[in-house]
Amino acid sequence: MSRSSSRLPRNGLSHVFGDTSTPLINLTIPQVLAQTVATHGKALAAVFPKQAIRWTYLEFAAEIDRLAAGLISLGLSKGDRVGILSPNRAEWLLTQFATARIGAVLVCINPAYRVAELEYALNAVECRALITAQRFRSSDYIHMLNQLAPDLDSSTPGLLNTTRLPHLRAVIAMGDATPDGMISFDALCDNGEATTDDLDQISASLDPDDIINIQFTSGTTGAPKGASLTHRNITNNAAFVTATMAFTAQDRLCIPVPFYHCFGMVMGTLGCVTKGAAMIIPGEGFDPLDTLRAVSDEGCTALYGVPTMFLAMLESPDFAQFDLRTLRTGIMAGAPCPIEVMRRVQSDMHMSGVTIAYGMTETSPVSFQSNLDDPIAKRVSTVGRIHPHVECRIVDEAGAIVPVGTQGELLTRGYSVMKGYWGDAIKTSGSINAEGWMKTGDLAVFDAEGYCTITGRLKDMICRGGENIYPKEIEDFLFTHPMIEQAEVFGIPDAHYGEVTCAWIIPVRGARLDPETVRQYCKDNIAHYKLPTHIRIVDALPMTVTGKPQKFLMRKAMLAELTPSPQSGDTQ
Repeated sequence: MSRSSSRLPRNGLSHVFGDTSTPLINLTIPQVLAQTVATHGKALAAVFPKQAIRWTYLEFAAEIDRLAAGLISLGLSKGDRVGILSPNRAEWLLTQFATARIGAVLVCINPAYRVAELEYALNAVECRALITAQRFRSSDYIHMLNQLAPDLDSSTPGLLNTTRLPHLRAVIAMGDATPDGMISFDALCDNGEATTDDLDQISASLDPDDIINIQFTSGTTGAPKGASLTHRNITNNAAFVTATMAFTAQDRLCIPVPFYHCFGMVMGTLGCVTKGAAMIIPGEGFDPLDTLRAVSDEGCTALYGVPTMFLAMLESPDFAQFDLRTLRTGIMAGAPCPIEVMRRVQSDMHMSGVTIAYGMTETSPVSFQSNLDDPIAKRVSTVGRIHPHVECRIVDEAGAIVPVGTQGELLTRGYSVMKGYWGDAIKTSGSINAEGWMKTGDLAVFDAEGYCTITGRLKDMICRGGENIYPKEIEDFLFTHPMIEQAEVFGIPDAHYGEVTCAWIIPVRGARLDPETVRQYCKDNIAHYKLPTHIRIVDALPMTVTGKPQKFLMRKAMLAELTPSPQSGDTQ
């Protein structure tokens, strides 16, 4: 059966199966890395220009073991949760693989989180240790931690016992000057006593089906949920994502997307490790000039980003100064790509083989990806075809598979589906049915060739520049303001971000509330990408006869308000 026909819908129904000719990897992350080191030990593994770091795979593995030994010295072992709060730094990458080396569970924390979100994340999965940068952009992580643990600076490093973070014992800080009560990251790496043989014995005891990573994904029911991913989940997805782009040990991938997300740490760093390719990290956060410079200086062959990142690079006034001729492929994900941007990426950035990928954190993440040779029309209008060893179907409200060309909810099944939401069997069973199907919540359509088009969402999730925003989470936060009686949050289309967030708010009776007050309240407490772009203070909300808010009417009114009439100044 050909590559194309093997992924065709079956019997005219929206049901597709991925290719299974390449067997699944039945290895843990340390075993995958060990194989790569044995084969490509002297090859370039990672470059962090901003930190003046260049490691071969042999050097990378040695640094990982130094940190792993340090983690063991803190009493950490298999199954313990270790949080990481940091932008894209070398310490993040080492933490990813050092925790896996000893079977500890890496807990990815969004570096944009504010105090309440950080407190929730650390407690929800009972983190015993946190590895943190000291600050990033407008976030002062040390100040945030001292707010949550006022006794941190007077505690013995590694023996924290504090009320609001009852499970946290050790805070490991990156940087030269170590704050009181915290452990120096560099010192931790220097002081471990476990030998390579000791670490090898621990790694040998691990199972590919062990949970090794928790990633938070918000839900319409409120608080973020911890998607629990195994070695098998993410090693295989990483391998298939990079295989689709024909990666080899000669490739160099530029990774400006954040490590805390699957895009950075699964499709990016782990994907490179499965092939012995080099990871090039342009900076702590995305900057168009830093990214262009890294591609040019390091001869990158591939580049990841969301459409707004590519657009920012293309529109940089210094774009022509950089030599991008080594680029050949990469991934655009997180939001639909306008055809004009796709054409410019292929021509001006030389990425003729740029691919589109779709998935969700709960599926490790990728389920669909375009091929290197897919027509441009397919790349901008669809998310490609099904990944290997994955099965997907589109169903109607009754759960029946719909005919090809008919819209319904996309379901996914296979090795990539998470083990569940950490500590929440009810939410897990609500998302994964007894037959193993993961409900994506996305509306989709398959065409006759098996290409998938995402057409909408069953729920009201907003996708702003590649970041998923869940209205219920913001609404629940807004209700904590003493002058807010009711709040409804929804998305509207935006030319730059794809979608932006709107909030309609009814104040409590007699309160004098203005949009700027609400905006500042949000800015101080929630991540920047969740901030409502448009805030309206209203007297009433459109409701159904049963009292449910009609967000589609709010959206329609918002669009009418923000879209000027071309004849607005004319008289008839």
